[in-house]
Amino acid sequence: MKSVRAITPPRGSLLIIAGLSLFTLSLLIGIVAAPNIGVASDENRQTLVGSQGGGPGLHAAGSVYLIDNNSVAWQTADTSSYFDVTHQSDGTVLAAFMQSDQTDCGPYTSPCARTGFRIIEDTDADANTQQSAVETIHSFPVRTRANSEVHDVEPLGDGRYLFTDMDAERIAIYQNSSIQWQWNASEYYTAPDNPTRTDWLHINDVDVISPGRYLVSVRNANQLVVIEKNNGITEVINADFPGDTEGDPSLLRQQHNPQWIDNETILVADSHNDRIIELRKQSNGDWRVGWELTSAEGIAFRWPRDADRLQNGNTLITDSLNKRIVEVNRTGETVWSYQTSQVPYEADRLPAGERVGAVAYTEADTDLSPSSSERIPIISFLLTIIQTGVQTPYWFSEIHVIVGLVSLGLCGTGTVRFVRWQLQR
Repeated sequence: MKSVRAITPPRGSLLIIAGLSLFTLSLLIGIVAAPNIGVASDENRQTLVGSQGGGPGLHAAGSVYLIDNNSVAWQTADTSSYFDVTHQSDGTVLAAFMQSDQTDCGPYTSPCARTGFRIIEDTDADANTQQSAVETIHSFPVRTRANSEVHDVEPLGDGRYLFTDMDAERIAIYQNSSIQWQWNASEYYTAPDNPTRTDWLHINDVDVISPGRYLVSVRNANQLVVIEKNNGITEVINADFPGDTEGDPSLLRQQHNPQWIDNETILVADSHNDRIIELRKQSNGDWRVGWELTSAEGIAFRWPRDADRLQNGNTLITDSLNKRIVEVNRTGETVWSYQTSQVPYEADRLPAGERVGAVAYTEADTDLSPSSSERIPIISFLLTIIQTGVQTPYWFSEIHVIVGLVSLGLCGTGTVRFVRWQLQR
C-alpha cells in the first residue's frame, strides 16, 4: 500500500499570504468603520472651489467649480492645476493656475510648465462638459511644475493684479502687460545661489489688509509677514528675535491662506500641523494660539490649506488630503460638508468670498477647548507622502501605514524564503 505524502506549501508562501491578508483586512475594516463625509443643508450655500487636482504630486485634472448647495453647478477643467479662486463683481472668476508639458519655455528646456492667472468668463458651463471661456491674463514659464506655481492672485482694480510668484519668491503687481511693483523675499531672507532650482520659501498667499499693506504667507519659513509697499516688511509673525528667518514649527508649520481677522487676530490653516488656528497677538507683541480645531465630522484634518471666517460667524475649511470642504460653527460642530472628487486647494463662500475683518472666536462665547492632533512621528510623515502621491481615501490612516509596513515585511521575508527554496530544489 502506497503512503500518502502530505502536501507542503512552498516555503515562504504562508508569510506572503499572511501579509496580503493582513493588509486587505485592515482596508476592509477601514471601509466599514469609516465615518461619513457629507452634511447636507437646506440653507442656500454657494461655494467656489479651486482644485489642485490629483495624480502624482497633484499635477493633473485641476479644475474650478461651483458647489450650489450640495451639487456641482458648473465646472472648468482645462489645465493641470488650479489654486486660489476669486469671484469678481462682474460674475467672472479670477484663478491662479499651472499648466504642465509646455513647449514655450523661455530660458528653460522644453517641456516645462507655465503658471500665472486667468479669468474664467463663462461660469454657466455645464458641469458635465467642463468647458468654458478662459482668458489668460499673465503667464510665464517655470523650470518645473512642482513648487514653482502662482498660488494666489488678488484683483486690485483698474486692471491691476497682486500675485505670488514661488519661482522668483516674490509678490508683484501686474498691470498693462508688465510688472509695476514687486517685493523680493531676498530683501529679508538669505537666498540660495539659484532659487529656481530649489523649493526655497514657497510664498503661497498674499492678502490686502488695506491699500498698500499686505499679509504674506512664507510657507517654508513657517512665518507670516506684513509688507508695506514703501517700507518693506513691517512685522514678522512667528519670529523669536529681530531678523529671525525660521519660525517655530510648533506654532506654524508650512501654513496656507491666512485671513486677517483684526489687528490682533489671524485665522490660519496650519497645514503640516493638521489644524486650523487663530493666532492672537499678546501684549508683548508675540503671537500665540488662541483657538484651534483639529477635526470635523469625527475625522482628523489632513493637510488643511484654507480657512475662511464667514459672515455668519462660521468657518469654512478646505481639508485637502481628506478631499472635503467643511463648514463648522464656533463650537466646532459641522453644519455643512462636501466630499470632493479631487484634492481641493481653496474654497470661497459666495458672494463675499474671503474678506478682511470678521468675528474672532477668542472673543466669542464658545465651549470649544483647544485639542491636540494625534500624530505618530515618521509614520504620519509617510502617510502625507502616500496621500499626495496616490490620493488615498480619507479613512486611510497611520494604522494602515503601520499595517502596510508589517505586511510588506511579511511579504518580503516570504519572497526571500520562496526564492531560496526554489534555488535549493
